[in-house]
Amino acid sequence: MISKLSNFMKKRNNSRELQDKGFTLIELLVVIVIIGILAAIAIPVYLNVQNNAKDSSVQSDLANAKTAVVALQTSNGSLPTTAADMSTIANIGVNGFTSGAAIATGKKITYTSTTTSFCIVAESVTGSVFYVTDALGVTKNTATLPAGCTAP
Repeated sequence: MISKLSNFMKKRNNSRELQDKGFTLIELLVVIVIIGILAAIAIPVYLNVQNNAKDSSVQSDLANAKTAVVALQTSNGSLPTTAADMSTIANIGVNGFTSGAAIATGKKITYTSTTTSFCIVAESVTGSVFYVTDALGVTKNTATLPAGCTAP
């Protein structure tokens, strides 16, 4: 009878020990540190992806603006001569061009032209400046703008 009682007490103590098991403070701290390291890596990558998307939006806007200017030149026989002509195209959405939100607030697309060529320049909200000319596709400005281009 004593051995049965002893076995019962051992089982009861073992089951209590199993129920009381949990995470230690060290284990919780290790998990928190790992999550912190992952966040420290992921957040800058995410912000960089956002900035690249904003720059791509400006590049797309410039490509669409170039298409609109060429379409206007084809229909009118001449390039828009002033920035006001270009802003009319941008505001109305003529020839499929509407400026996107990624262009820096307060900074408009600048347009300059001669009788045979044009240059369109825009600044992204990230601070990057892009331009497109009648001869070149969309290019990121790394130093100085080419002749005939005006900064926004």
